[in-house]
Amino acid sequence: MEELLRYLARSLVAEREEVEVDSVTEEDGTIVLELRVAKDEVGRVIGRGGHTINALRAVIRAAAVKHEKRVLVDVID
Repeated sequence: MEELLRYLARSLVAEREEVEVDSVTEEDGTIVLELRVAKDEVGRVIGRGGHTINALRAVIRAAAVKHEKRVLVDVID
């Protein structure tokens, strides 16, 4: 799922090499994917009214269901 998020985020930003995705597993088994992009690209990833990040979260959540896992996506600025 990290690769999927990385691929989707890179398609949204101009500075593709700045995209980083880190995975953290919490005690309850939830996987948190931390997405980092260049400071001036955060707006593109979040989108107007948060629509873009909500769509990314929905895609990742759907992929997680296939693997029977709970995954959250956080944008780190």
